[in-house]
Amino acid sequence: MAAGAFAGIAVSYLGMSKAQKSILANLAKEHSVMYPIDLLKTRMQVVSPAPGAVYTGVSNAITTIRRLEGFRTLWKGVSSVIVGAGPAHAVYFATYEAVKQSLGGNEGSEHHPFAAATSGACATIASDALMNPFDVIKQRMQLANTASTTLLHSARHVLRTEGLSAFYVSYPTTLTMTVPFTAAQFTAYESLSRVMNPSKTYDPLTHCVAGGLAGGVAAAVTTPLDVIKTLLQTRGTVQDQEIRQARGLLAAARIIKQREGWGGFLRGLRPRMITTMPSTAICWSAYELAKAWFLSRTKEMS
Repeated sequence: MAAGAFAGIAVSYLGMSKAQKSILANLAKEHSVMYPIDLLKTRMQVVSPAPGAVYTGVSNAITTIRRLEGFRTLWKGVSSVIVGAGPAHAVYFATYEAVKQSLGGNEGSEHHPFAAATSGACATIASDALMNPFDVIKQRMQLANTASTTLLHSARHVLRTEGLSAFYVSYPTTLTMTVPFTAAQFTAYESLSRVMNPSKTYDPLTHCVAGGLAGGVAAAVTTPLDVIKTLLQTRGTVQDQEIRQARGLLAAARIIKQREGWGGFLRGLRPRMITTMPSTAICWSAYELAKAWFLSRTKEMS
């Protein structure tokens, strides 16, 4: 658990070498570096976009946003991610280690896919409960022509106009998406790591490659649910009454199917994979680095 929290927040630098501090400092930039691609994904998934926010692809979206709204717009809403990501990652990995340990996933040298999948699912349920309000605020700020200018302003606006429930209207859909996403990612990561690194020693290259590949596959499979989640989290910003009144996964899915067909569920697939693969590679690398450091410190103290 301690290693999970350590990896999530990455602020306990005491006793670390200068190189390790540099690595963790760079890992902390994960969300801000990849954030513009996440903004493009959100805008491309919107069912009823603003007139100036209709894009034909990733490059066209970047060009259009830079021309009409300015380059800094690509980072609108990143403050919400920065504030929520640290605690959410801490809860995520701490829960993962606790459940995995209780299920015997750390015993022996054999593979434990059930323990890995179950641990990942439990970790997602816990961390998403904390992160969901921040994700709602983030997506509201990412939209074109939004009135939300800061994290607090957006939070107050949502609370005043839509109530507290607006922060969690997409939570069931989020879990429907992220539980299988995380279960698939953790299972793939454990399986790839077992093949690439049978000795289970700390190997940065293995952790990075395995993390990236596992995240890419999981992101592609769960993109349809991500499109539904985006509709629910941004419904309060549109004038379309049918969208504003969508109350859950099935209602949102019905709207997307009626208006855009099955292809509508794959909107934003490419930027989602582009965002997820480096993010999961960095996240797993940070986690394994923190875990290796924590274990070495524990051995030194014993």
